[in-house]
Amino acid sequence: MAIVLFDTEERKGLYPFTYTHAVADIRLGILTRREYWEEVSKQKVYVATEGYLRPLYENIPEGTHLFVNALVLPNMTMLKRILLLSPGRGLVDEDKQLVAFSGTYEDYKKHISEKEPSNTTELNSVRKLKQAWELFQLNDEFLRIHFELLTHKRKSAKISKTNNIIGKAENIFLEEGVTMEFATINATSGPVYIGKNAVVMEGALIRGPFAMLKNSVLKLGAKVYGATTLGPYCTGGGEIKNSILMGYSNKAHDGYLGDSVIGYWCNLGGGTTNSNIKNTAGGIDMWDMNTDKTLSVGIKGGAIIGDYTRTAINSSINTGSVFGISGNIFGNGFLPKKIPNFVWGDKKKNSYEYEKAIQDIDRWMALKGKRLKQEEISVLNYIFEHS
Repeated sequence: MAIVLFDTEERKGLYPFTYTHAVADIRLGILTRREYWEEVSKQKVYVATEGYLRPLYENIPEGTHLFVNALVLPNMTMLKRILLLSPGRGLVDEDKQLVAFSGTYEDYKKHISEKEPSNTTELNSVRKLKQAWELFQLNDEFLRIHFELLTHKRKSAKISKTNNIIGKAENIFLEEGVTMEFATINATSGPVYIGKNAVVMEGALIRGPFAMLKNSVLKLGAKVYGATTLGPYCTGGGEIKNSILMGYSNKAHDGYLGDSVIGYWCNLGGGTTNSNIKNTAGGIDMWDMNTDKTLSVGIKGGAIIGDYTRTAINSSINTGSVFGISGNIFGNGFLPKKIPNFVWGDKKKNSYEYEKAIQDIDRWMALKGKRLKQEEISVLNYIFEHS
């Protein structure tokens, strides 16, 4: 028996990130949704998602599995109910949407197609991820939850005495292989988690809650405020506040990044800065790429940037901006707040030539020892043709 995280049409609320990945690969807090379910269940996790994305994931083996809606954010009570589901039984939310089901893949497909699934129990107040900007809004909460989950009954690697530690030592956890000297870490406002083989360079200033994952680098004199997550193989520098870099992305130089989410394999050129609050302190709207409408996000909202997108040096990103995937973004003054997929420059009419886009992505990946896989090319080709 394994866990299968399944996607629904609601995944489109998380565009641009779910253009290129299933919800299972969305990072919130320290962990992706798949990593979270692996940690709490101690089981193998598979993914059921939209057709064009399936080549990215392993085939689901035969047998009885626990199918879980990848968008659901369970509390401990709900988590126990999900993990203890009997075969043939399911859980639904207030709208009769499937939350979890125990059975075979064929049974699951039959179950999810029903308007009112049978043999189910309704749950109240089911919490789900619905929009991309909720990731930076919820990151503080989930950094704390995941810190407790990952460090429970474990001992941190030794912290060098050259570092300036403020707050309780138990709120700071280093995995093996971390290099960190002459940094200042303040854990009074939230925990700090530093992953395996990560590097924190001299003079870095960190205020929790904060996490950086394996092989990430925080550069000289970087200033990081909670709640911030640097995914694996990321580079952080300059000033960062309440933001997520999913993985393999760079915000390596001076400039400000705040209340933002950056996808996989992105690069923010030196001096790139975003606004996260209006001069009027008024409400901010952000573009929902699925519905092509703007929705209110409150008074704080920076930038949402999809996978494989890069900004030129000294780019100025306006409050509440949303950029699609695979863009090479540059322009004078403030960039447009809405930039779709595969844009060269800052205008929708300037399409990024597909073959050049693939070539450039592959070269950027080579800088971190990776190459673009055929399955990933297939996904990008599908998105390009349907954009």
